[in-house]
Amino acid sequence: MAVAEQEDGTPSGLPHLSDATLRDSAHMAGVEFGPEDAARIADLLVRTGIDLVEVGMISGPSSKDADLILATHEQVSPERSMSLVMVRDRQQVAKALAEAARLGVRHVMFSIPTSEQHAVLKLGTPSLKYLNTLARSAIAQAKELGFHVTFSGEDGARTPKERLVPYVEAGFEAGADRFRLAETVAYLSPWQMEKVIGDLTAIDGSEIEIHSHNMLGMAVANSLAAVRAGAQWISATVGGIGERGGNAPLAELLTSLRVIHGDTRFDLTHLTELSRLALRGSQLGEAFQSGPTGPHAFAYELPGQLIHPEAYETLPAELVGNTRELRVRTRLTPALVSWALEESGVVVDAEAFTPWLVEEQERTGRPLLDRDAIRKAAVDFRSL
Repeated sequence: MAVAEQEDGTPSGLPHLSDATLRDSAHMAGVEFGPEDAARIADLLVRTGIDLVEVGMISGPSSKDADLILATHEQVSPERSMSLVMVRDRQQVAKALAEAARLGVRHVMFSIPTSEQHAVLKLGTPSLKYLNTLARSAIAQAKELGFHVTFSGEDGARTPKERLVPYVEAGFEAGADRFRLAETVAYLSPWQMEKVIGDLTAIDGSEIEIHSHNMLGMAVANSLAAVRAGAQWISATVGGIGERGGNAPLAELLTSLRVIHGDTRFDLTHLTELSRLALRGSQLGEAFQSGPTGPHAFAYELPGQLIHPEAYETLPAELVGNTRELRVRTRLTPALVSWALEESGVVVDAEAFTPWLVEEQERTGRPLLDRDAIRKAAVDFRSL
């Protein structure tokens, strides 16, 4: 039986796909892609049939991911890529959008925390009024500059309906093109996800995307449940690469769409090469596992995640016999170094030690550092 088509040519009821491998990996402890890897991965994703390649994070001037963004643009064009822009206040957003424009970005995805817990940690207040005002302001600024705007609900899966729906309504009223529900902390079953997404697709004129994490092993199931409830977009990553148990793995998602929904839009012959390339380029190796028992499931390189793990973990590492670890290469900060040195008896000036350690990492090929390696380096630094 023929499948009906929508106006844009997409079969009715089947989702568009975005891939966040080159963006979500930046949050994953110790994972850093180079421009050459980014270009090859982006090319294979587009050849597979992925609509948008999400690459890099931009929080202000001189983005660390500029080389990845430019390499992706050159390979697949700015129209086929999207970059995440952090949102903390109006002035910071203006600087971040100026950097996005400098890099030639056309599609931006605003990262905005919606749950009270994340809003307090990142915005300093749980106020829904402030959250809505901030989102409206950021969206208006971006639309004035001509960007296509997706806005997120970071930790949206744990955000109550009475808080989430007014926020999403406010974003679309401000001119946003799409909303992404981020299951930042894996929290929902597929039937719960269907209900949450249904509340959002009921909003007039809404275009909804799901970005699910895989700590509970349900990222693909939750993504399909979101589509069942009317979501038009799914965000995935190659090999499930990403922090906190990984994301919806692209290969599993695309094969599920084919088997369950008869979706033949995608060229699946590239998936094995994509997986091998991404795992090799990320230096994870082919033994990388998604899910709560993998070696990277509770590995972090951001001090906030180490200090407030309860804000990012569905279940504590200890409950599944795993351990919480620090793993980092060059994304070192004085706060992260200070955390690593706590209770070690090694006393150094973190502000002076951190740039020295960054230089040492570059000189020695960026080996993966854990807490013990940072402490050993601090002893070496102190002896200079």
